[in-house]
Amino acid sequence: MASEPSRQHLKTPAPHRKRRAALWLMVAASLSVVGGTVLLSNDMRNLRTLAARFGYELPDESVVVHTEVETTKPPIQPNPAPVRLDFSKRLLEAPRIELAGGFLRTWRTTGPTMCEALRKAGIETTPWRPSAFGSSAYECSFQEVYKQDEERPLSSVFLIVRGDRKGAIFNMRAKIVGPATDGAGRLDPSVMRIFDTMLAQPHWLDFSDTLAAIREMKDVKEDGFGASVSFTREFTSENSFNFIVTIKAAPGPQLRTRAYFSRERWMTAPDVEASENLPQIFGRLQR
Repeated sequence: MASEPSRQHLKTPAPHRKRRAALWLMVAASLSVVGGTVLLSNDMRNLRTLAARFGYELPDESVVVHTEVETTKPPIQPNPAPVRLDFSKRLLEAPRIELAGGFLRTWRTTGPTMCEALRKAGIETTPWRPSAFGSSAYECSFQEVYKQDEERPLSSVFLIVRGDRKGAIFNMRAKIVGPATDGAGRLDPSVMRIFDTMLAQPHWLDFSDTLAAIREMKDVKEDGFGASVSFTREFTSENSFNFIVTIKAAPGPQLRTRAYFSRERWMTAPDVEASENLPQIFGRLQR
């Protein structure tokens, strides 16, 4: 039976060798710290001197630091020019009523002017005054009865021009009963001058042909660009005629355009500049 090897023949590292290695490591680390401190001290002059002996040249620290500062420095922002806000200007200008005729049908005359033109034609209308019905409308009118029986007029003329206090016309109406005619059966010039005047004053040239039908006492109705002119015989009487001239915008673009040019849709612009009534913070923006 083989005998076990003797324990004294086993090789084990000596403990004093481990302690010696650890000691040398600590010495080396200490020397490195001391050497690094010496080389880096005095603004790295010792390190640059040592490097110069071995043929190396280190960059100047001041240049490196300056470059880093320059690269990290934010760009210089230009000073913005001062902004002056002019609050006296308005974003929207109120519509000029005199230009409305280029976009929609308008009365190119006023109620008082129309009434005066009728008086010059021999039709003695009343002055332009508030309506007799107590409404806010204004009007001038003319009425003359030439012949009547116990029930109704047999020959008469009635006309009325209605509008508002400022003179804008709403509509014009006339009714003739038993009108006088000439030898050819056409409407007598003494009555025809009513319709001649009412259609001449608005200066609507596209309705000039309507006068020929009225003179012949034929039913006629013309509509164009929001205006309407009609001369029709009454159903209950072959010798009574109604005449109406009015403006009524059609739905769509005509209605929107008329609303834009309507004075009632716009607020009155103040006489003073708007900036005078602004809070103090807006005043500082102007300076």
